[in-house]
Formats: sequence, structure tokens, C-alpha cells
Amino acid sequence: MSAASNLRINGDRLWDSLMEMAKIGPGIAGGNNRQTLTDEDAEGRALFQKWCEAEGCTMGVDKAGNMFFRREGTDPDALPVYVGSHLDTQPTGGKYDGVLGVLGALEIVRTLNEAGVKTKHPIVVVNWTNEEGTRFAPAMMASGVFAGIHTLDWAYARTDREGKSFGDELKRVGWVGDEEVGARKMKAFFELHIEQGPILEAEGKDIGVVTHGQGLSWLQFTVTGKESHTGSTPMPMRVNAGLGMARITQLVDEIAWSHKPDAVGAIGHCEIYPNSRNIIPGRAVFTVDFRSPNKAIIEDMETRLKDGAQKICDEIGLTLEVEKVGGFDPVEFDQGCVTMIREAAERLGYSHRNLVSGAGHDACWINRVAPTAMVMCPCVDGLSHNEAEEISPEWARAGTDVLFQAVVEAAEIVS
Repeated sequence: MSAASNLRINGDRLWDSLMEMAKIGPGIAGGNNRQTLTDEDAEGRALFQKWCEAEGCTMGVDKAGNMFFRREGTDPDALPVYVGSHLDTQPTGGKYDGVLGVLGALEIVRTLNEAGVKTKHPIVVVNWTNEEGTRFAPAMMASGVFAGIHTLDWAYARTDREGKSFGDELKRVGWVGDEEVGARKMKAFFELHIEQGPILEAEGKDIGVVTHGQGLSWLQFTVTGKESHTGSTPMPMRVNAGLGMARITQLVDEIAWSHKPDAVGAIGHCEIYPNSRNIIPGRAVFTVDFRSPNKAIIEDMETRLKDGAQKICDEIGLTLEVEKVGGFDPVEFDQGCVTMIREAAERLGYSHRNLVSGAGHDACWINRVAPTAMVMCPCVDGLSHNEAEEISPEWARAGTDVLFQAVVEAAEIVS
């Protein structure tokens, strides 16, 4: 480790790369709209490929479109250390969510190359496909296939709101690889991410050492009533799907509050049909997001919501369908990898604290197949999944420096 202990990443170069990637799929308010398997996503992938291959990395792509760029180690038989995140964004996403982790990983390779440092284990920089899940549910889909949570055929069949399938769109943008998904073996996986919450900034901490990840449940509700004229239908004769959704929304909030302070819940996605000013909604489709670091609490929230929603629908005369469209159990990250991150922050003189990640990340799935840990840096006001998402160059540099030290320790410096 001594050969790399004094090395630091080039913060200006990292920031320039972040700003260059942000030019692809610009949003309307300073952020990004680079949703998975769009033309913008394909353009971002091509730029990332160009940068990685310029550093001498060899590319591999699997059948889910996951991109892997390998920097060779001195021992070709040694298991690689993987590091990365995702390049896709929300429709109104920021410039750093996921992207910092991918380009921070690339900066590790650039720094090692610049210093002429070799590692025993190969280092592989990865871009996971469809982490956000905003176009094709669920989130973390391709890393979920990699970890054996989903089948590839199931993932291929997922459709967006226009009826386009994940598999067809992957082919259309030209990023179907020939590798079997999940065939790769890892010594460890590390992911850098912005916190997406307010704790680090509020406490003045430089680094979040992520020890656990909250469990998540996505339940999609379809409430069906009867479309009718808003002006001529008497109140007692209405079967209002929008009213059912409104009452279920209130119930979601009440259930989450009952498990404070760690549990959370909200409806983030909703669609009303036919969505006309003078028609009482005949159908509402919406997704409930419940999270908690305690699996039993998630199960309790799911059960109470299903029972309560059915009662609400029965009272109004609505029919109810519920489908679980995503979720994972709470995660405990590998203690050895977590310790590497914590000790790296201490060596570099950065203030730090343990964190439980409130958001889902590819690392949550990869943790099932390889020792895994996460580094987090602050973001302004904890804002994310918003075009106003912001971090400072100093936060980006600190997080990537810690990531660098942990990855290089796992990869074992030889010269």
C-alpha cells in the first residue's frame, strides 16, 4: 500500500469529465435527461468507451448491456477488483447521481497509469445498465440479472410506457454484448455515490462510510372505477379512481409515519386515465415506494397497505390489483471492504461517519455475489433525482480519493 499511499486523483480532470458527460442528454434546468437505452444513453456510453480505451482498458459487454473495462494486473489469474456505478439518469436527473461513481472509477485508472503503478489484481471499471429504473422498472435491473435476482428473458420483456421492450431497445441502441450475464467473478466491488440525503452536509462530514442499505418495496396499484362526466354525474353515483388513489396516498403516509424514524414511504409515480379535465378518472395506476433497514417492518407496511387499500376500494366501489414490481431486502455490506473505506478516509484526514443508504444502488445486488462496499460524498441540501442536484469539486475529489485508496488496497500494489 505504501507505493500508492501518497497518490491523489486529479480533481480538476475528474470535474472536467463530469461536465463533459453532462453535455450529453442535457435537461431543461441544468441537469440531465439521459434515460436508459435512449439515443442519449448510447452517446454517453460511446464517450465512456472512448475514454476507457484511451487508457488502455479492454472492453467487455454482456447481454444486458453492462459495460466492463479491464486494466490488467500482473497476475492474469487473480480475481479482478470491480469499481463503478451507472450513467443513466432520471428524466429530470442531476449531473452526478451514478455518473460520479463511473467517472471516479475511470479516474482511478488514469491516476495509476499516470504514476506507472501496477497492481496484482486487474481493476475493472463498470457501467451497469438501467440502474434508475425510470423507463423500465425495476431499478438496478441489469445488476439484478448479474446477481441472479432476475432472469435475462424477464428483463428483456420489461416495457416502457410506450410499449417498447428493454430487449428491443438494447438492440436498437447497439449495446447487446455476447457475454453471459453474471459469468464474471469478482474479488470485490466498490461504488462511489452522492449521498442523495442531507446528513453529511448537515453534519459537516466529508465522507459517508456505507455500512448498510435500506430494504425497498415497490408495489404497483391499479385502481379501476368508472369514467363519467364531472358535471353531470351526481356525487353518490361516482366511482372515482382518483379518489381511491388519493385516500391510498394518505394511508401510505400514515403507515410510514407509524414506523418512524427509519421507515419511509411515498407514491412517486402515478397516472390517471383518461386524464381529462371534465372526466372523472376511470383508472389510476401508481407505485408505492416503502423503505426500511428492517425487513420485518417492510413486510408489515406492505400487508397493512394492501389490506387498507382493499377496504378503501370496497367502500368506493373500485376494483384493485396490486403487483410487486421491484424490491430487495436490507443489505449489510462486507465488513472487510467497509473497513478499507473507513481506514482510507482516516489516512487521508477526511472526516467521516457511518451511513445507512436510503436509496437503492447496484452495489446492493452485487453484494450478493461479491464482497461489496460503498463510499458516499455530500450533496447540497441532500437534493437528488432533481436537475438542481449539486456537489462541489472538493466533495467529488475527496470521495474519489477514498475510493482510490480502497480499490488499490484490494487490488494490491506490486510496483
